[in-house]
Amino acid sequence: MKIFFRILLVIAIAAMGYICVMSIVTPIQFEKTQAFREKAIIEHLVQIRKAQIEYKNQFDHFTASSDSLIDFIKNGQVPVVLKEGTLTDEQLKNGLTEEKALKIIKKGNKKEIEKNGLVGFRRDTSYVSVYENLFADVLPKEEIDNIMIVPYSGGKKFEMETANYTNATSGITVSIFEARAPYDYYLSDLNRQELINLKDKRVKLDKYPGLKVGSIEEPNNNAGNWE
Repeated sequence: MKIFFRILLVIAIAAMGYICVMSIVTPIQFEKTQAFREKAIIEHLVQIRKAQIEYKNQFDHFTASSDSLIDFIKNGQVPVVLKEGTLTDEQLKNGLTEEKALKIIKKGNKKEIEKNGLVGFRRDTSYVSVYENLFADVLPKEEIDNIMIVPYSGGKKFEMETANYTNATSGITVSIFEARAPYDYYLSDLNRQELINLKDKRVKLDKYPGLKVGSIEEPNNNAGNWE
């Protein structure tokens, strides 16, 4: 009997030791995996923000459609202005503006151009693809569709919303957007209790339980909640 109880005691001690070790190791492993995955997710959110800002520059509003945003990246174009020559302080002081200078250039009157010191002054606008201008150096073209897919989520798309915000003081209305990925999308395969604890902590702090960029509550300069 003594041997039996000794064996049980050894097993109990080993079990307690394992529980103690795991109580330390599990949160550390969870946090390391979370940080690793969120690094990739943040990269996607940064690219979404970049595309949304250019979309708004052209259409004066953001889009809540992932399909529209992807199509814009693939097929959209952005104006690029080639600038040659600058206006001097003296020219500006005399009332010459970029707009006036361009009108003089367009007339093609050489004497007037020389008189105003605009020889060699050019402003030519050309158009390049959104992809080539903003994404070619960071994203292969065949991976564009993946921008809207949350890494480590099993194929889930980022949630995206837009809204119009009216400033109560100025009365000015602006378009705002938000793209987000809840913890459940990319951490659900990890320790369940650690995930519950993480979400509960964020809720108590009145913060979004996940990663997001922008806000549909009020303008925040399209900031990410990790910044």
